Amino acid sequence: MAVKLGSNDGDDLTETADINITPFIDVILVLLIIFMVAAPLSTVDVAVELPVSSAPQKPRPEKPIFVSVKSDLAITLGEDTVARPALGAALDTATKGNKDERIFLRADKGVPYGELMGVMNLLRAAGYLKVGLVGLEDVSGGDRP
Repeated sequence: MAVKLGSNDGDDLTETADINITPFIDVILVLLIIFMVAAPLSTVDVAVELPVSSAPQKPRPEKPIFVSVKSDLAITLGEDTVARPALGAALDTATKGNKDERIFLRADKGVPYGELMGVMNLLRAAGYLKVGLVGLEDVSGGDRP
């Protein structure tokens, strides 16, 4: 509560309704600085070693459909080389039009990631959404990153 003492007109002290907000702003700025310093400290990078999955392997289909990307970026369906624009039609023939058939995608180690994603986009555009990536199993049992 503020009091005005400037006039000597009478003994009445008149109250003014001015609120001093300077201390309020100071407190808000201090809190802002505290939160700005504390926020980055609250995110801690913790190294975690994830466990190996012990889930049983799903049974392999009798005649799986393999799409392979060779090191020269050629695409093969089974044993036959297929042009990129004709991949959808060749898959329709191989699966007899069943879009729910799982397609196994293999790629050479030297194939750039962008090329592999391009082939996956071709499969998705053709309507084949069940794609399994094929790799070698780690039979040594070692923990490799």
